[in-house]
Amino acid sequence: MAMTQASRSDAQILTPTGLNRLVRDLLEDSLPLIWIEGELSNVARPASGHLYFTLKDSQAQVRCAMFKPKSSWLKFRPADGLQVLMRARVGFYEPRGEFQLIVDHMEPAGEGALQREFEQLKTRLAAEGLFAAEHKQALPTYLRRIAVITSPSGAAIRDVLSVWARRFPLVDAEILPVPVQGREAAAAMVTMLHKAERSQRYDAILLTRGGGSMEDLWCFNDEALARAIYASAVPVVSAVGHEIDFTIADLVADLRAPTPSAAAELLVPDRAALLHRLQQWQGRLLKQTGHDLQRRRQQLDHLQIRLAGQQPLARLERGRERLEQLRQRLLTTWTTPQRQRRQQVQHLHERWQLLSPQRQLSAQAQQLQGLQQRLQRALQQNMEQRSQRLRQAGHNLHASSPLATLERGYAILLDQQGQVVRRADAAVPGQRLQGRLADGTLSLQVLDNID
Repeated sequence: MAMTQASRSDAQILTPTGLNRLVRDLLEDSLPLIWIEGELSNVARPASGHLYFTLKDSQAQVRCAMFKPKSSWLKFRPADGLQVLMRARVGFYEPRGEFQLIVDHMEPAGEGALQREFEQLKTRLAAEGLFAAEHKQALPTYLRRIAVITSPSGAAIRDVLSVWARRFPLVDAEILPVPVQGREAAAAMVTMLHKAERSQRYDAILLTRGGGSMEDLWCFNDEALARAIYASAVPVVSAVGHEIDFTIADLVADLRAPTPSAAAELLVPDRAALLHRLQQWQGRLLKQTGHDLQRRRQQLDHLQIRLAGQQPLARLERGRERLEQLRQRLLTTWTTPQRQRRQQVQHLHERWQLLSPQRQLSAQAQQLQGLQQRLQRALQQNMEQRSQRLRQAGHNLHASSPLATLERGYAILLDQQGQVVRRADAAVPGQRLQGRLADGTLSLQVLDNID
């Protein structure tokens, strides 16, 4: 790393570290993010989770590193020999003095290119309205004849025919054979689609094949095929690959099914369910027919009655009934005045009886008797009220009487003159007194006068 004496005075002296940093700055500042395609080699993933490998072609190679967490976001497993497309920036690994690529994104080269082409075509056709729901045709309720555009030797047609044999054997299915993989497949499907449409033989067209890689299914992403499906006057059902597979044909078709078997079930009714529905309709038809027959029988009976009513015997019978009605009306007209006169006489007789003197005297006697009874009741009530007041006064008088006090256990002391002794000092020892009690009198003698 030594330099000559002549150049030393004119140039800055660098250490290996300084030189590496200078190279690193030049590389990282001058080269932006780049897209690069090549073959993986020496792929290594240590315990740190980072990914280290070499990207090479037939004439050169470059070291690469993809650090966590971006290395854990990969949707595939990198392996030696795999062709990949990467987005990376140029870096410089100073310990070895080598430049390397710091990878930001990586995808398989073939599939990634196809996916970008798919997205571009999808965006363009969507902008033109080929996927719009208002342009999609509805399938008829019951399909009589269906064209199946597929490979006659593939697993898809076997699944479709098996489902139709089980669910609805009456459907007329015609296989229109085409290749469903490769460069010629898309053109062949377009030709067969136009042929089926022009024949005007089919109620619907089923475009189908089994699963595969994106490259295997690529013919169903053809723009010409998409426009042929969009322009078809016959409804087109697309069932390509598995449920997770989506193609341009699926998006532009009138109906997309996740698998060929699912498409077969969507296109034909279930035989058992249809038979059950027919049985229900049959029951309803028989019930309605029974009701109609009953109504017709009632109408026939009514007409027979009307017909019988037009016969001479019936008309004579009606004449007799009419004559009897007139006779009853005549009798009623004759007897009504007599009945009214009898009622008037009866009314006058009753009024005379009400106005007779004897009836009036009897009524006044009854009125006098009622007044006497009222007077007696009034006198009796008055006497009872006076007796009640007298008893109440006696009770009140007795309550205030000295006798009532004596009845409660008290006594009245009287001297020889009959005067009431009210004080103790008014009596002297040896004096004779009388004790008046409630039920009698006691003779008493004063023994001592105690204050």
